[in-house]
Amino acid sequence: MNYDLEMEKQIKNLKGKPRLLLHACCAPCSSAVLERISQYFDITILYYNPNITEKEEYEKRLHELEKFVKELNLDNIKVLPGRYNPNEFFSMATGLEQEKERGKRCYKCYNLRLEETAKIAEQEHFDYFTTTLSISPYKNSNWLNEIGEKLDKQYTATYLYADFKKKNGYKRSIELSKQYHLYRQDYCGCIYSKKERELTKE
Repeated sequence: MNYDLEMEKQIKNLKGKPRLLLHACCAPCSSAVLERISQYFDITILYYNPNITEKEEYEKRLHELEKFVKELNLDNIKVLPGRYNPNEFFSMATGLEQEKERGKRCYKCYNLRLEETAKIAEQEHFDYFTTTLSISPYKNSNWLNEIGEKLDKQYTATYLYADFKKKNGYKRSIELSKQYHLYRQDYCGCIYSKKERELTKE
């Protein structure tokens, strides 16, 4: 399935300006996504990322996201910090500690964060939910959308299909990061990806 095309179809059929709960991992990944879809939705950005092992790193990314949204100065975008409990991630990752990046552990991490997004979207009566994660070339868009489609059937909010790396989305996120002087990290946030990245630098 062409998920980018599916999103365009969904947007074309929107009535009014529905409420979207947008899961985000950081400001750089949010930048090009917000530029592309903010005109169509009232957006609340959910910063829920228990995979970020170090609290200092977690707070740094949250601060950058809040600063970026403030600089955008758009009335229809706000940030909702989720709870921070790394034990949720470590519990999920039990038995998968030796998995390589983009393996089963990552799939379960996608599911962990997307399901929390879907739950909050239902509780707070959002119309749609989705994630910025597909803007990264290092994230599996097929998995993300398969999980989103599954959760769409379990919760009341509608999943917005997306492959935000399409139409040069990732390239645009780099450009916007430079324009707004955003902090860009070189690993997803978990201790496992950090160790793997450090090994590649040796």
